[in-house]
Amino acid sequence: MSSQTQDQQQTPYIPDKIPSGEYPLIDNDPHFKRVVRYARPEDWALGAGVAAAGPALMLYWEKMSPSFVGKGGFAPIMRLTGAVGLTGGFLFVYSRSCHRFYGARENRREIEMDMREMVDKAKRGEPLYGTSTMTDYMQGVAHRNSRYAATFIGTLPWFNFVNHPYHGVDTAKYFRQAELELEQERNGKSS
Repeated sequence: MSSQTQDQQQTPYIPDKIPSGEYPLIDNDPHFKRVVRYARPEDWALGAGVAAAGPALMLYWEKMSPSFVGKGGFAPIMRLTGAVGLTGGFLFVYSRSCHRFYGARENRREIEMDMREMVDKAKRGEPLYGTSTMTDYMQGVAHRNSRYAATFIGTLPWFNFVNHPYHGVDTAKYFRQAELELEQERNGKSS
């Protein structure tokens, strides 16, 4: 038996995987709100197409080979197909947006949005990734359970709803840019 107290025990350190893709990593565990906010209009258009595909196919199949279920039999199936389609469409949009955060897809727009958002927070003195009421340990657990989760989202939808400081990127770049902008603002006002 170990004689260490709970305070002396160390939490396991699991290093983040550093992707070696064509595009830079923005965040390996983006918060749900950021993913939805950064989604591109074409993602939403494609997601709407994915959502509409199920009900459209169901109507087509009913037209080509009628089921003859009667007046009340087809409507519940269409509602279920619509719900499954909406869920699939949203997961499609979420996945495409997350893959841009991971650097798996072209992400120039998201890099600029991320830099602007984080530099503005740094200039105001706010925490970059928000505040949390959870302990550091629980934030780490949440991070380890949800980083890169969107790569498997079609099988197990798992979202990050926790604000934590573990995102797999060096945040010093935001503070350097904030210092440069603040210096430029001071020089501009004094001139």
